[in-house]
Amino acid sequence: MIAAVLPSGASIATAQTTNNTQVSQSGVTSNPVKGDIFDRISTNAPVRRGVGIEYLGDAGRTAQTTTNATADSFQKLKQKAEQGNAGAQFNLGLCYHKGQGVAQDYREAAKWYRKAAEQGYASAQVNLGVYYHNGEGVTKDDQEAVKWLRKAAEQGNASAQCSLGWCYEQGRGVAKNDQEAVKWYRKAAEQGDAGAQFNLGVCYGDGTGVPQDYREAVKWYRKAAEQGDADAQNELGVCYGDGTGVPQDYQEAVKWYRKAAEQGKAAAQFSLGVCYFWGGGVTKDYQEAVKWLRKAAEQGKAAAQYMLGLWYDKGEGVPQDYQEAVKWYRKAAEQGYARAQCSLGGCYREGQGVPQDYIEAYKWYNLATAQGDKQAGGFRDDLSQQMTREQIAEAQRRASALRPLNP
Repeated sequence: MIAAVLPSGASIATAQTTNNTQVSQSGVTSNPVKGDIFDRISTNAPVRRGVGIEYLGDAGRTAQTTTNATADSFQKLKQKAEQGNAGAQFNLGLCYHKGQGVAQDYREAAKWYRKAAEQGYASAQVNLGVYYHNGEGVTKDDQEAVKWLRKAAEQGNASAQCSLGWCYEQGRGVAKNDQEAVKWYRKAAEQGDAGAQFNLGVCYGDGTGVPQDYREAVKWYRKAAEQGDADAQNELGVCYGDGTGVPQDYQEAVKWYRKAAEQGKAAAQFSLGVCYFWGGGVTKDYQEAVKWLRKAAEQGKAAAQYMLGLWYDKGEGVPQDYQEAVKWYRKAAEQGYARAQCSLGGCYREGQGVPQDYIEAYKWYNLATAQGDKQAGGFRDDLSQQMTREQIAEAQRRASALRPLNP
């Protein structure tokens, strides 16, 4: 069992073994001496919020302006739009975008967004920009996307400001400029846009466009988290778990992980499961640990899949079941997760949960070794002493066929 980990960033993408981890001669990880339950194993930057559709109209910006259109109400809306009413044009675009009262049609949506956008209707400018960004209803054109997002941003539309900041940070449709990105994130964040608050927190956390300042990062994460933003809740949990920008407090970490986990955030589900397994900030509870880890694993979280496999392998928190262990190792291994590849290789070598197969064992060891897993390399080299040249060549061929799938 690997030492319990809380992720740095939005997720734990790699849970490599630490000095406390013992690995059997087959390559399957065994129980380590338990260290600090919040020790980091890997560092992964959180993913910024990108460009998204605007569902609120310009007037008031406090309530959704689309209607649950019946055939009659849709025709009335269309009549107003054809008379040049910009709000109706925007709403008609939304109807076509969502397939509400009419068949979904992105081209028609783009047509009506454009009519409203050309009248200066900011929300329509946002959505037209998003369409150009995604290539929906129009030919994809990042520069045209930035043009329309900027028009809306300069009118004070927070969604556009956040999206424009993202474009500057990514260099999409405009020259990359981290300072400009921060400028636009801040404008939106100060209006209360949760996505921008999260992005601004990330910038302070990693020193993008501003001097690194963990306290400022926590400040902005908290603002977004208190609005219910799952990404920000997860990051706030990370900060409390690591003691980054705030005093270390495992119970606060668990509190924020739970909020994000209950919204379906896989990284938070994984971390919450680990907390329950080790009793970090919460009473130890194997059933809860498995419950949350499984939720993350079923969403494709490779670290959770690997750990779930490990628990089935060792009978920790669940009845020992080698076939289930192999199932979860394989899911993580096929995503390119090195420790899972090594453990799956061990299963094939020992015939544990699968028929013994040295070629498959060598293949998985080889894939893990290619990612820098030195232990897997040692197991592979030891195994090669028991294989023919033809078997090794076949294993290498299989590994080469899979390697492009790895991240």
